[in-house]
Amino acid sequence: MWGMIATWRMALEGITHASTLLAKGERSAKAVVNAVADVEDFPFYKSVGYGGLPSENGEVELDAAFMDGDTLAFGAVGNLVDIANPIRVAHALSRERFNSLLVGVGAREWALSQGFAEKTMLTERAMQHYRKRCRETIDQGLSPYDGHDTVGMIGLDTRGSMSVATSTSGLFMKRRGRLGDSPIIGSGFYCDSQIGAATATGVGEDLMKGCTSYEIVRRMEGGMTPQDAADSVIFELEDKLMARFGRVGDLSVVCMNKLGEFGVSTNIKTFSFVVATRDLPPTVYLAERQSDRTHYIPADEAWMNDYAARIRAPIGEPQYD
Repeated sequence: MWGMIATWRMALEGITHASTLLAKGERSAKAVVNAVADVEDFPFYKSVGYGGLPSENGEVELDAAFMDGDTLAFGAVGNLVDIANPIRVAHALSRERFNSLLVGVGAREWALSQGFAEKTMLTERAMQHYRKRCRETIDQGLSPYDGHDTVGMIGLDTRGSMSVATSTSGLFMKRRGRLGDSPIIGSGFYCDSQIGAATATGVGEDLMKGCTSYEIVRRMEGGMTPQDAADSVIFELEDKLMARFGRVGDLSVVCMNKLGEFGVSTNIKTFSFVVATRDLPPTVYLAERQSDRTHYIPADEAWMNDYAARIRAPIGEPQYD
């Protein structure tokens, strides 16, 4: 048995390539790192890697993380500037005994010392979109904090080993130095090959309040199905934040247990995710909350075509990650 699951439609091409590796017996670590790197390299995704939207000072500060479910080793980077493929830097850090989470200048210096390539990650298209978003929000007296779609990827290989990887450019118009949940172990990601793995996307400030990914894995360990674990954690967190904080942002998660069974939960209208297993070719699903449970269906051809057109649309037309 092998399997992969990831947040958002943008993971489809990466999972399509990586799932062939898993089918041939490759390790889950290589599969998820390669798949996330594919997303980072694609310039039309505005919330991950090359072409990601900048912070309020105009810099693309990237966050990424990797966790090995066999050893529980992890590596993560935050606020990494102008280094190609932050997921590969995070993966390399997971091999270090100490200094597993590096941020800012320290993360960049370490990446360069290890031979990782410099690359200007801010594109002209991203700057055009940045200016457009500023006109639509700040210039109108509205909050600019929007656009926070992390790619989170879980892999299970034929040996039973699991890995998880995340990557994001973070909250649109975030302040310099801001970190969300994506590089934070237990919140944006968690993986234990003896149980399962989870990864989150949405408003990091809210997801971190529930240690979301760890809690899902803990509930799977206690006997919950992945679907029940995901829904119970997300819905309980949403209720708690509404009751005690008065508001809540977007919360979405995907998870998979050691048997390759998966779950998904969301509090937004439409959340897309991608799954591939030995018995299921790479498939995009659309999820939404209905009453007390998240339901999902395969994306149809019209949705897929519309998505492909919108992410490549000239600036000025609606675009979505």
